[in-house]
Amino acid sequence: MRNEEGRNQNLEGERQTRHLPLAARKLLLAFLIRDFYTEISYRFAFLVGIGGILFRAFIFYFLAQLIGDSAAPLLADYGGDYFAFVIIGIALGGYFGVGLSGFATALRQAQTTGTLEALLMTPVPVPMVIVGSAMWSYAYTTFRVLVYLLVGVLLLGLNLSAANVPAALLILLLGIISFASIGILAASVIMVVKRGDPVTALFGNLATLVGGVYYPIDVMPDWLQAVAKLLPITYALNGMRAALLNGASWAELAPDLWALLVFCLLLFPLSLFVFRFAVNRARADGSLAQY
Repeated sequence: MRNEEGRNQNLEGERQTRHLPLAARKLLLAFLIRDFYTEISYRFAFLVGIGGILFRAFIFYFLAQLIGDSAAPLLADYGGDYFAFVIIGIALGGYFGVGLSGFATALRQAQTTGTLEALLMTPVPVPMVIVGSAMWSYAYTTFRVLVYLLVGVLLLGLNLSAANVPAALLILLLGIISFASIGILAASVIMVVKRGDPVTALFGNLATLVGGVYYPIDVMPDWLQAVAKLLPITYALNGMRAALLNGASWAELAPDLWALLVFCLLLFPLSLFVFRFAVNRARADGSLAQY
């Protein structure tokens, strides 16, 4: 009788394992659909967000006209056009922002709505839950980036005709993984101490200051340039601008690609390990659903 019961349990376990990829896909789709309907239920806020993109694009376009050729020597490596330089910085900076705060925000929301514990009790792997929680944020950010680039190209003279698109996409992928790793670490802090704002604020402000979003890092003192080289956004922006504006070759982009790959290989496994540790710690403390 016990042997029969054991065989039944093993069969059930094998059945769950076999169906796990399907369950994971369904969960990811459910996350995406839920957040999509949540977003479009606030239509006015959505339209205001799109309007904000247009306003920011025009603001930096006119600022570039004011600066004129005075900044050209500092932007020689990027074609000498400040508007092209900054619009790519803003677009890619959006991915850094969502990578940094998206997971922590989703985790916080799941805690406050009481769904976190139920999600983490399912057989779906913890990394899949992490990815699903931020899928809509990345989808919406991609839409915003496309709007920025379309406005720049169609209305404001942004020239991307020489772009090395495959290299730019690879840089984007590596950048997203490295940015997300920092965001998962921030979410881990929230899981344990219930507050993650200091972590996200620190990295967000640091990236804005030294990452090269609004100005090239060459204008900063040497010690700040050294700090900038410790952040993945610096290499992502440098490589993305070289690929899109200059059509840089794979060989020319190799230093930035290798740096981003190292960030991915170091940070992503570490972030998953730390998040799993934080979940187990919260379970042991009985504070998984507390906030």
